[in-house]
Amino acid sequence: MEGYCNLFTTRSRQTEEYIRTLPPATSACDSLARKNSMVVVSRSNYLPRFLNSLIIAVGSTLLPVGLGVMAAYAFSRFKVPLKDDLLFFILSTRMMPPIAVAIPIYLMYRELGLSDTRLGMILLYSAVNVSLAVWLLKGFIDEIPREYEEAAMVDGYTRLQAFRKVVLPQATTGIVATAIFCLIFAWNEYAFAVLLTSGTAQTAPPFIPIIIGEGGQDWPAVAAGTTLFLIPILVFTVLLRKHLLRGITFGAVRK
Repeated sequence: MEGYCNLFTTRSRQTEEYIRTLPPATSACDSLARKNSMVVVSRSNYLPRFLNSLIIAVGSTLLPVGLGVMAAYAFSRFKVPLKDDLLFFILSTRMMPPIAVAIPIYLMYRELGLSDTRLGMILLYSAVNVSLAVWLLKGFIDEIPREYEEAAMVDGYTRLQAFRKVVLPQATTGIVATAIFCLIFAWNEYAFAVLLTSGTAQTAPPFIPIIIGEGGQDWPAVAAGTTLFLIPILVFTVLLRKHLLRGITFGAVRK
């Protein structure tokens, strides 16, 4: 309990005489602080950092999955010039360690005014995730028979309607699995977050290790912050776990 109180509050050490002059404690955290000869001064920055992580992770999941499913459908269904070369180029963006391009990205973001902004982090994480999304989703869409779309278009659907009403429902398993991988990367990413954010858009991963208590590192607060940081990914994965188990066949006949 003390670890969670330390995580969400900022405290100041005071003398016993001063503490006795204060009105009764109004919260459990205030009571715990006074037992240690401290008083709660203000809220900590953990909640804003947690909210930044949530916004950036969701944005960095929706954008690459949306772009990836359209690109994967195009690569799977149409004759794209230099298709193999383009797919290899997309995949090659995952081969370079992120830290190798950290300095050029930092300089570019500083010039563009995207440093320490949520938009900048969403664009950066999306650029990293889109290659993974394209390759994963192309494999799923390749397994969906073309005959489904052809039958839909014979019945009067346009190509876009066939994609939306036939392909997307069949590719739900792949879309969900891709979204989970993209979300995990954006949620846990540390190197870019340390370099490109410091205050306004700082996420929880670089904030948790620097939680300082009296006399140094506040390990109970670090443990509490880490535990809370695990919960959203755990809940998201558990809720969508059935889509990760590919027990259904993509070649099933649609009704």
